[in-house]
Parts: sequence; C-alpha cells; structure tokens
Amino acid sequence: MEKKTKIDVEDGRQDLLITREFDLPLELLFRAHAEAEILQQWMGTKVLKLENKKHGGYEFETSDPAGNVVFRANGTIHDFAPNERITRTFEMENTPFPVQLEFLEFSSLSDEKSKLTMQIVYRTAEDRDNMLKLPFKQGINMAHDRLQEVAAKLR
Repeated sequence: MEKKTKIDVEDGRQDLLITREFDLPLELLFRAHAEAEILQQWMGTKVLKLENKKHGGYEFETSDPAGNVVFRANGTIHDFAPNERITRTFEMENTPFPVQLEFLEFSSLSDEKSKLTMQIVYRTAEDRDNMLKLPFKQGINMAHDRLQEVAAKLR
C-alpha cells in the first residue's frame, strides 16, 4: 500500500519535512489537531492537557492494557492561528531524544481537500537520524490514515 504521507529528508540537515493531502475541508483537518476528543481518537493516546493558545501547553499519555504508562509527551504551544498554523515544541519523556520544534501549516486545496505541512527541527542531524531509525515513517503514515478516517466521519 502506498504511503500517502511524504517525508523529505536531506543529508546533513537537522530537520525533516512531512506533507500529506487529506480528503477533508481545511477546518476539519485543523479541528483534528486542535480538539482533544478528535486528537485522542486518531493518535490513540489520552490527551491530559491541551491549551490551544500562545504560551499554552499540552500533555499526552498512552497506557498498555494493564494500565502501565508506555508513552508520555508534552510541549509548549508558541503560536496558534486557527486553520493556518500551530508552532510547538514536542518532548517525549523518558527517552534519549531532546525536545524538537514543530511547525504545522494547514492549507486549503479545494472545498473538500486540504494539506498539512510539518517541518520538524531537531537539535542535531544525528538526533533526527536516530529518530528515523525508529518506525517513525510507518507510525506517522498510520496516524494520518486514522486521522483521515476519524475526521471523515465528522462531516
């Protein structure tokens, strides 16, 4: 199956560019990133906090069936412009990965299609390359596929 989410990686750089076109109106794509109830469904994680405003913050947590926390992430929202952009930091707790900076840009392609462009900046090129050794590409494709499926039901 073709991966619809594209990830562009240039050697020696400390960032990567992720793009995905969705069969969703712009407003719905943005809501899927801004509303905790929708975000939880497609990300498969609990949203503990989501303050969509400048200097706001967020916290995510995932537990296994026994209730053990297997993933925690948090960050600060630096810019939040509805239907346009979100700029935030992202930190995975209890991992060797340092905080990363994420620029999410939302654009309308038509009344029923929209595009997400994410630039993720890592502290070093080595940090970025280590992240890509994980099943990062498969994971983001799966998450975006779920986003499309979950948000399409909200029309």
